[in-house]
Amino acid sequence: MSKEEQAMKGLWDMFKKRMWLDSFRMKESLMAYNPSEIHCIAYIGEDMDSNVTKLAESFDMTRGAISKLTKKLINKGLIESYQRADNKKEVYFKLTSQGKKIYNIHEDIHREFKDRDQPFFNQVTEEQLDVILDFANKYNTHLDAEIMKLGIKMRSDNL
Repeated sequence: MSKEEQAMKGLWDMFKKRMWLDSFRMKESLMAYNPSEIHCIAYIGEDMDSNVTKLAESFDMTRGAISKLTKKLINKGLIESYQRADNKKEVYFKLTSQGKKIYNIHEDIHREFKDRDQPFFNQVTEEQLDVILDFANKYNTHLDAEIMKLGIKMRSDNL
């Protein structure tokens, strides 16, 4: 196996393990909700002016898919829609008290992940992080160029 293949395998294995560990804990605490619902709640909790357009752009999903998702969250009592006095055309979303509880659980879990991994990162030097960041930026730029060659817009459902 070439070094390039070893590097990609190592990154993929690391990613899978991190996703498995994180999803295991998320499912344990938030099993009643799917990942897109949790991410939508998290986004709305962070952005005071969340609307269909912002959510669609952020998640790289269609406005129709976001409309379905937000309707589902409204029906579950996790978010509510509103209009601002200065813009009666646009519909915005905010968390309900139940949505805020889910948001806070999600944030607490992410803090747990950071605390879990911090001892490892305390051993990593600035120079090592710089090499990793440089690699990630260059490889992402390469992949973006390859995606553009295909002439398609990348959507999260294409991943």
